[in-house]
Amino acid sequence: MKLSGEGMLVRIFIGESDQWHGKPLYEAIVLRAREEGIAGATVVRGIEGYGASSHLHTTRLLELSSDLPVVIEIVDQVDRVEAFMPTLDEMVGDGLVTTERVHVVTYRGSERTD
Repeated sequence: MKLSGEGMLVRIFIGESDQWHGKPLYEAIVLRAREEGIAGATVVRGIEGYGASSHLHTTRLLELSSDLPVVIEIVDQVDRVEAFMPTLDEMVGDGLVTTERVHVVTYRGSERTD
């Protein structure tokens, strides 16, 4: 798949312990995006953060947090991302979802073999 020009970036801010049907929410979102043919998704684990509840999640405390911040970034063509948004709305309970227009300079990959 090749992608260039106008695209859309989605950032999903959730907690590491958030679940979807018995599996980590971040994993479920990435798998669903892949099933729906989204160009790419990446999960980044944060070392510290807080959200709407203002509860601080951090690795700095004596007790290691079991709910560190997780950010999932998804990039694809605008129409494909917009079509995926209802799925995210269904899956993400507590969290934050943002979008922004991006200019894709280079996106190339070999064909999937699985």
